[in-house]
Amino acid sequence: MMHVEERNTTPLSLGEEKNMVIQLLLINITVFALLFFTEVIYRMEGNPLARYHDDVLSHLMLRASFTTLLHNPWTLVTAMFVHDSFWMIVSNMIWLACFGTMLQNHAGRQRVLPLYLLSGIVGAVFYLLGMQFIPSFRELQPFASTTGASAAIMGLAIGATVVAPRYRLLPDLPIPFWIITLVFLFVNFGTHVVNGHDLTMVPSLIGGGLTGFLYMQQWKKGNDLGAGFNKTLHRITHLFHPKTHLHIVK
Repeated sequence: MMHVEERNTTPLSLGEEKNMVIQLLLINITVFALLFFTEVIYRMEGNPLARYHDDVLSHLMLRASFTTLLHNPWTLVTAMFVHDSFWMIVSNMIWLACFGTMLQNHAGRQRVLPLYLLSGIVGAVFYLLGMQFIPSFRELQPFASTTGASAAIMGLAIGATVVAPRYRLLPDLPIPFWIITLVFLFVNFGTHVVNGHDLTMVPSLIGGGLTGFLYMQQWKKGNDLGAGFNKTLHRITHLFHPKTHLHIVK
């Protein structure tokens, strides 16, 4: 039995405090801006670009080695919020807005953040496994790394499609939502494989998409895999909030 709660049918709005998609967009854009200005400062001080990578990016991006991961375990999460090019973050944020809003409107905002994070982490694990066990990737392992929200957004895309595959974004446009997801798949894989000549990201995208599929399939059956995460996050964010009491005036 599928349960629906806190469904949000409002469009994207910076004033909507319960809009998890907007919050994710702001986090990603803020991180990009901070890293961009940090790089500018490094260059203004006459430092080579390699030093910026060693001092800053190397501690945020996900390296292709499990050994490096043991020293920087937080990169499983930080890497999905780091974008190293303008066009990369623009395209990812457009897709995040599209699929995140779709998922939020049809399944509630509490599904967005857990699925985003879980898809990104599983995508990172698939990337690491691919670099270890796919023969053609092993020789790239010493200097390979990954950044970006592609796997996390792939999870949102597949998850939203599982929930409402035949939904139409525009009533007058006879295109079901699964067609848009198909276009996204071709664009995403094409960007990494054809333009970037980088097959190493394919396992990551598969991991993220598989997570989105399984997560939302379970949600449709009544099993909210992110319930524990949401409860913990709520306790943390409301730790210092004063408790309100209801006063009844007779």
